[in-house]
Amino acid sequence: MTSRALSALLGSGVAAGVLVPVLLWADGATRPGYSLWHHGASQLGTGDRAWLQTINFVLGGLLLAAFAAGVRQALRGGRGAVWGPILLAATAAGLVLAGLVPTDPALGYPPGQPNVVTTAGRVHQLAGFLLFAGLSAAAFVLARRLRETSRAWSRYSRVSGVLVIILAFAAGIAYRLDTLGLWRPAPAGLLENLSLLAGFCWLVAVGVRLRRTHPHRALRSAAPGQGR
Repeated sequence: MTSRALSALLGSGVAAGVLVPVLLWADGATRPGYSLWHHGASQLGTGDRAWLQTINFVLGGLLLAAFAAGVRQALRGGRGAVWGPILLAATAAGLVLAGLVPTDPALGYPPGQPNVVTTAGRVHQLAGFLLFAGLSAAAFVLARRLRETSRAWSRYSRVSGVLVIILAFAAGIAYRLDTLGLWRPAPAGLLENLSLLAGFCWLVAVGVRLRRTHPHRALRSAAPGQGR
């Protein structure tokens, strides 16, 4: 693979990290009846302009899949060279699936539609699990590789992984409290968006770092035959 092709693949991660949240928040801030505080990001895949988030999620997932391939090529061997790209690919699959299979109406959005639970909604929940769990796990796995050249980058990667999963879990709790009528309006949307922000900022940062260091040996393991 040429250096230019690899740079393009790694740049796909940067593009996905910018595209997905920017379109989500721009659409959410201007969508009638939608609240960035209250409603989940996936609910933008329903109601008016649902097509926009379908394109956003699918395109973002494809870019992230290209990034996973680029990370595999850039790391070549050593810590994180196998599981890092696999987890990034799982994240990409979750994002694409979330775009193709919309979530159920919930928390009063889309306006006028009752809360329901469908098979499609359950599939969408699985997609969300792949997205958040895969992104968090990838940050932890690649933190071990980043530690070989920078403790600060390793710490940043671990902190990002923690934030992604904790904030996503907190968003789920807030959603449940809201549906039970115990906290209305609960900040489920805010917490989910913060989780996405932590994860996609990490994608951008790691993508930029890998592009800058490749093809130098800065992120290559001293034992290239190992692929943990």
